[in-house]
Amino acid sequence: MPIGVGGDLHYLVGPVIAFAVLALLALFMRWAFGTGYGRRTAAPPRDDDGLLTLVATLSRRESALALRAVLSDAGIRSTVRCPAPNRADVLVFPEDAARARSLAAVFPGG
Repeated sequence: MPIGVGGDLHYLVGPVIAFAVLALLALFMRWAFGTGYGRRTAAPPRDDDGLLTLVATLSRRESALALRAVLSDAGIRSTVRCPAPNRADVLVFPEDAARARSLAAVFPGG
């Protein structure tokens, strides 16, 4: 038995409901995943090293890895960060910074 909407328009009820649901879904998705017009933009990331201290900046990543191996042999935990091309930073914990700097000063790759 057909829906008693009136006249010959009963075949339009289904598509109209489907279109309305899709339109509401599109509006919700735009709101949920949109760019956020009017929202504050995210602050640019700071150059924050956290708990680590910069002990050396080298021009090649391979040199930084070699210095890291020297520091590791001395029992100093370290990491390498490459923030830009042709730049590699070696970072250590603050309690090891003085020893790491003395080793980095005599390191031949620097």
